[in-house]
Amino acid sequence: MASTIQALPTEVVYLITAGEVIDSLASVVRELVENSLDAGATRIVVSLWPQQWRIRVADNGCGMNLDDLQQAATAHSTSKIRSSADLWKINSLGFRGEALHSLTTLADLEILSRPLGGKLGWRIIYGDGGKVVQIEATAIAPGTVVTVSHLFGNCSSRRQGLPTTAQQMKAVQAAIQQIALCHPHVTWQIWQNDRQWFTICPAATTGQLLPQILPQVRQGDLQEVKLEIPNPLNSSLLTPNSSLLTQHSALNLVVGLPDRCHRHRPDWVRVAINGRMVKTPELEQTILSAFHRTLPRDRYPICFLHLAISPDQINWNRNPAKTEIYLNEIIYWQEQITQAINQALSISSSNLKEAVHTTRVSKLLKAAEAKGGYNFNPQNPNPCTDAINRVSPNSLKAVAQVSNTYIVAEHSGGMWLVEQHIAHERVLYEQLCDDWQLVPVEPPIILYQLSLAQVSQLQRIGLEIEPFGEQLWAVRNIPAPLQQRDDCAEAILELSWGGDLQTAQVAVACRSAIRNGTPMNQQEMQTLLDNWQRTRNPRTCPHGRPIYLSLEESALARFFRRNWVIGKSHGI
Repeated sequence: MASTIQALPTEVVYLITAGEVIDSLASVVRELVENSLDAGATRIVVSLWPQQWRIRVADNGCGMNLDDLQQAATAHSTSKIRSSADLWKINSLGFRGEALHSLTTLADLEILSRPLGGKLGWRIIYGDGGKVVQIEATAIAPGTVVTVSHLFGNCSSRRQGLPTTAQQMKAVQAAIQQIALCHPHVTWQIWQNDRQWFTICPAATTGQLLPQILPQVRQGDLQEVKLEIPNPLNSSLLTPNSSLLTQHSALNLVVGLPDRCHRHRPDWVRVAINGRMVKTPELEQTILSAFHRTLPRDRYPICFLHLAISPDQINWNRNPAKTEIYLNEIIYWQEQITQAINQALSISSSNLKEAVHTTRVSKLLKAAEAKGGYNFNPQNPNPCTDAINRVSPNSLKAVAQVSNTYIVAEHSGGMWLVEQHIAHERVLYEQLCDDWQLVPVEPPIILYQLSLAQVSQLQRIGLEIEPFGEQLWAVRNIPAPLQQRDDCAEAILELSWGGDLQTAQVAVACRSAIRNGTPMNQQEMQTLLDNWQRTRNPRTCPHGRPIYLSLEESALARFFRRNWVIGKSHGI
């Protein structure tokens, strides 16, 4: 019987490989742009003609000399790795040496390039398999221009199986925006059918760049944290001869403050590692967990996490598109991320800026001006250029109470209004999360006509409950904060209606917190402010409502015209 297993022809092997690397217009753009970034480009121009299946990427990177150009598109050719050992210390975006060769299998490929310092540029056209079919000298600025034409021209069925042009362009835009977030120093110009489509201007940080991609979010709605963190203790880099630079990793975190912005879907929980956006469900879930009970129901955070970590902690070979990875010591990185998010959400001397509150305060001032006799045009409308006023823990001084609901607090940079009930609710909720205590109660709390589901729910959160007669139930222990309350029975009944332990903790905190409308003396207000500032997530209550409003002194000064020059025009 003849063998049914046969070696595939070389051209079929190349087509299969190409299909793994190049599967859409967006994948072409991604591969070419990553090569540009590896070449040190700070300006990248992407031009697309989707109906013609043509893409051009031009950059101002280091360029290539003639020898490199002649080898650039041959199979598995790359300047980024040399041996199998290099696969475990990858620092570049591209490393497989497959992209350009795959493009010669699926399209027409032309590259123009001139190295930095070179006096002459070269234009090369590649044939099938990456063979050079035409070489000529050309005038070009230092950098590289790659043109891909007639993509999938030899695979018409591949074109038919792809999404619509509009969907592909949306995928291209998303791919470029994701890469731009990882490389905020780069200038991007994107053209479609010879018309400028969109641009992304460079920024000093990812937090400053993000509003260009999410226009509904202002920079004042974001908090950015940059940390240097030690590598895991068992990292192979921690040897006596290790450089100090290799013993630490960097964590860059941009979060939307939960009292400012959030999303209907978890579509803006993004993770990047070493310059590339990746899918890592473990870290994404860590981020979502860190925001738990800081947002309204069914809302999700805005969070961009970029880790720059030792290559020996990563295995990039999980997915051909390099979008999924294995991360060593995952629990360690999850702990570091949680701590970073807690730092970003806290209120401390290092992260509270006037710009954080300016958008909300400006609306408040405008509402007040509408009732006044003049219009207000601030001389300095850009909040980012205002002086930074900082508040440190316990620096809020309780001044007064408004409507027995809001605490007026003063600090060196202005004043805050803090709603007493939800501030206290946040304090109690975190205390309950840290120490959920059930205390005996005598006589027991008697409840009437509970369903079996309600009884089961109370037992699920740890309460001791037993029959006490016909349609009567006795509850013999209760959450400690309810011990002194007259409405304890109503609170237990509320807990019986469902939810997990955290839901019960929220309900107990809400029930136990000081009510709005309750008078407070100076010491009571100050104690509440001090306790609230020390919570992990002081910006919102467990239901996601904002707790405080900040009126910065500089905003008040502009409103009351303290920047006017006093002179004869004022009748003095």
